[in-house]
Amino acid sequence: MKRLERLGEAAAPDGTVLTLFRHDRDYSIRVAGVELMSTRRHHSEEQLAGLVCRPLETSRGARVLIGGLGFGFTLRAALRTLPADARVVVAEIVGGIIEWNRDRGYPLAADALADPRVELRHADVADVLRESRGAYDAIMLDVDNGADALTTGGNAELYRTRGVRMAAAALRPGGRLAYWSADDDPRFESVLRAAGLAVEVVRVRAHASAGGPHTLFLAQTSAT
Repeated sequence: MKRLERLGEAAAPDGTVLTLFRHDRDYSIRVAGVELMSTRRHHSEEQLAGLVCRPLETSRGARVLIGGLGFGFTLRAALRTLPADARVVVAEIVGGIIEWNRDRGYPLAADALADPRVELRHADVADVLRESRGAYDAIMLDVDNGADALTTGGNAELYRTRGVRMAAAALRPGGRLAYWSADDDPRFESVLRAAGLAVEVVRVRAHASAGGPHTLFLAQTSAT
């Protein structure tokens, strides 16, 4: 039996410790012993990118923001869909996650981050949103397990009314705003609707053929 290897630790700005593990060929990141993400289960992240980016396949100069690098599955799926002149900004607040993904000793997201369409920012996605009014055709936020923040308390602000309105303000007319969540959250769905967004809730398996469902909140602004 392959043993679980602890590869390193990284601290979020609020002091939360994230730990990188490897088991055989699979990688995971845990917080206080709870698995936050894994390379074994990434179907829902890929579906998130597909649903959001597919309408932009033929758009000229599409601009997309991804909040949360994770293991790069959302980014890779977006790049497979978006045209050659698209620009994808990835905001990741934890420096250690960036280092792990850039490390070519790990089969993570180094190739995707080297794509010329990608701009990686070591930054809080809230700060990027705040400075980007009307800048993006699509925004995907996968910064935590959902509205009940697991990684950092600051993430919770993104799921409250003020944070949702800030994200919506960073979209171009008709832009799409999407959130990944580990669970259903009717309260958060109500927050999105109260912000004047058209909302669709999609449930997708964590793995293409097995595992429990994750929830994708797909919201859209008015085209005018």
